[in-house]
Amino acid sequence: MARALITWGGWDGHQPDVVAALIAGWLREAGMEVQVTDSLTCFDDPAALAELSLIVPVWTMSEIGKEQAEHAAAAVAAGVGLAGCHGGMCDAFRTSVTWQFMTGAQWVAHPGDDGVRYAVRMVSDDALVKDIGDFEVETEQYYLHVDPAVKVHAVCDFPVVEGPHSPNGPVAMPVVYTKLWGQGRVYYNALGHQANVIDHGPAAELMKRGLLWAAR
Repeated sequence: MARALITWGGWDGHQPDVVAALIAGWLREAGMEVQVTDSLTCFDDPAALAELSLIVPVWTMSEIGKEQAEHAAAAVAAGVGLAGCHGGMCDAFRTSVTWQFMTGAQWVAHPGDDGVRYAVRMVSDDALVKDIGDFEVETEQYYLHVDPAVKVHAVCDFPVVEGPHSPNGPVAMPVVYTKLWGQGRVYYNALGHQANVIDHGPAAELMKRGLLWAAR
């Protein structure tokens, strides 16, 4: 049976425990064995990580040990999948360049904070987004610094809320992307400020597909 590890923690405002439980339910429905932990000690044992099919981090900010990040990166490079959403993966462990290199982006701003209404547009013909179609959300709109190697599947448009970024003109910011890390697959979805953003509709379908795509 395929095995997934979900580890959650960090800033409580992102409801990491609730998001972790939501994702765990989806993975169990898909037939996976799921371990859920609120500790980063799960990254201490590289041999145990190597046995996994999927790692799902649900951490905002916080700190990861240098060896813990290296163990996670080595496991993904060897073929373990990595998938996550919002701050739970790409605003985790801001001081770890290993983590940022592997995950493919880093949050830097959300102009307008929470409650911004914007459109999510599909921009690839990949099976990850097939037949989902464009949709609107009302939540934080993430401005990311993004690895140019990623494959973008959905975007949102800036600026919606005016700010110092606005004079640069229109920008299509990745919302859903994938990348490869060694033999491993990496999936990221910038939605998910709180669980009710991704627990229904197109946002939920995008997350479910991404989790299963990443898992080996």
